[in-house]
Amino acid sequence: MSAQRNKIHPHKYSLWIAMGSITMMFIGFTSAYIVKRAQANWKVFELPKIFWVSTAVILLSSVTIQLAVKVFKQRQMGRYRQLITLTAALGVVFAALQLWGFSDMAAHGLTLAGPASVSFIYVIVAMHILHVLGGVVALLVMFFRAYRTNVKVYSPVGIEVAATYWHFVDALWIYLLIFLSVAR
Repeated sequence: MSAQRNKIHPHKYSLWIAMGSITMMFIGFTSAYIVKRAQANWKVFELPKIFWVSTAVILLSSVTIQLAVKVFKQRQMGRYRQLITLTAALGVVFAALQLWGFSDMAAHGLTLAGPASVSFIYVIVAMHILHVLGGVVALLVMFFRAYRTNVKVYSPVGIEVAATYWHFVDALWIYLLIFLSVAR
């Protein structure tokens, strides 16, 4: 029995494999970014200030999902539903702010077809947005499951997996923002 307790849940194991793969992808992007900085047409520019606001939003969403884990374990299902809904909404707001940053860049003539430095920003940030939206979809699935009345399962594995992923995309964004601010 104790040997079984030491095993990692298959969903958590799969999540760690996925996060490892995602990490490798972004390491590849940032490595390529560093290598390409030596190009003659590399253009240095300021990141949109709205990216910093979106950072505050995603940090707040990490707080709300951690609170969701806590209240789920206390079986406060009404509060749990509110917190995962709020977390998903903050994820959507984060993505919208990122897209606003894209429109700000485009307004300043920094388009995807422009210099390589600009193209890298679009690709790296867009890939991160897609991963955040994937997390939003998972949260919405959990939200609808929480409202089902015919099944009452109080296993915290689902919310723990979602919270781990959410903290991962949060930390990944902070890494990317620092990297893109410093390695220009």
